[in-house]
Amino acid sequence: MSTSHWRREAPRAESITKARTGLTQDLRGRQRRYLAAMLVRTACVVVMAATWSRWPVVAVGALVGAALIPYLAVVAAQAGWRQQRGTRPALAPVHTEPEAAPRVVLEPTLILPPEHNSAA
Repeated sequence: MSTSHWRREAPRAESITKARTGLTQDLRGRQRRYLAAMLVRTACVVVMAATWSRWPVVAVGALVGAALIPYLAVVAAQAGWRQQRGTRPALAPVHTEPEAAPRVVLEPTLILPPEHNSAA
């Protein structure tokens, strides 16, 4: 079977920039981590159901794991995103000098509806 010439056989080169990973790659990584966490959570629920009558301590431990895994998965995903940001560059100072712009004074105008004379 022939391999495609588009497939990389060598490992990826190291990045020499501080640029973040692309949004598509980041989203794919987050989805994989979330799927893995939910598979572990599903396994905890199955273990809890299978061990409830024989080993209640194991079942309660699996129940606690199934309850905490979604929270930990979200916290870990958000923490990973913040670590990739790096330091922010210093902002340039903003000069707040008032400019001599011409001001136009608007006078209020009252518009009344037309009068209806109903002389019948």
